[in-house]
Amino acid sequence: MKWKDAFDAAMKELEAIRGLLAPVARLDDPTVGLTALHGEATQSRSKILETIQGGVTGLREENREVRRRQDRMISDLNDTRAELRQLLDLADILRPLAELRRPADKPGDSTHLRAGSASPALEADAGTGPAVSAAAQPHTSTDTDSQGGTMEDSGRQAQPEHEGQDDALKKAIEAAYQGNAAPTAPPSTAPPATGQGQDPRVTHGVLLLKAAGVASVDLIAHRDTWEWLTALAVDHPHFRTPPSVEDVKEGRVETVLSGRSLIGMLIKLWDTRSTTTPLDADWALATTAYNRIAAELTAVDGEGQTIRIVLDDGLPHKTGD
Repeated sequence: MKWKDAFDAAMKELEAIRGLLAPVARLDDPTVGLTALHGEATQSRSKILETIQGGVTGLREENREVRRRQDRMISDLNDTRAELRQLLDLADILRPLAELRRPADKPGDSTHLRAGSASPALEADAGTGPAVSAAAQPHTSTDTDSQGGTMEDSGRQAQPEHEGQDDALKKAIEAAYQGNAAPTAPPSTAPPATGQGQDPRVTHGVLLLKAAGVASVDLIAHRDTWEWLTALAVDHPHFRTPPSVEDVKEGRVETVLSGRSLIGMLIKLWDTRSTTTPLDADWALATTAYNRIAAELTAVDGEGQTIRIVLDDGLPHKTGD
């Protein structure tokens, strides 16, 4: 019959359509369909984010360590430069003595040395050359005889003088610390006048004595400034890194330093301020930090107030207790 043939043909077409739709039906399967695919994508995303976060944290720590090492290397270079300058100054001092003690191969050598150290006007005047040489010859021989002809003797004579100058400086610092009239420092070692009427070394020494009598001080600064201070002072034998550094807000940190650590930091700030080039970043940081610490220590009167050093012009420098 025709209707049966038509029905069979329709069933065959329906089976063919079901066969075509079979792969699409698997998308609703929770094990292999879209739901499973979404879960796998979510897990992969979480793992990728964790890996990236771990790598970024490690890079931040490495960057901070590199910055600390860089600051320490800069501090070491500054110390080395200061030592080289001291050696150059010492060489300039010893060079004239070495020239005076150099043995003359010919009778006219020492005379030529004296004539060479004379003023350019005497050298330019050919007519006065022999007279200058004749006057210089006995003077050279007298210096050589009185000095004994050795550099070691002058070193032995300079050492007691240097010790006496150190004793005078110590007495001046102690007198100023006790409030008495400070004796003047030895003129041969005193730095150029600053216009304040007092030797800066005496003021620095009084500041160190005040820091030695302090139990602890609160220090507030930005984390970058604190890292620079620790990198600068960590090489000093009396500086101790505080056990805790507390994050305050907006990048600031607060910590507590002992008087001993404060002494080490003051010494390193004094050296950095003296040896670095003006208008340099280290010079600006060292000068500002040193002056802030000096201002707080100078105001200490022994009445139990809390010493609070603030390296932030946005916060008050003092708090009443």
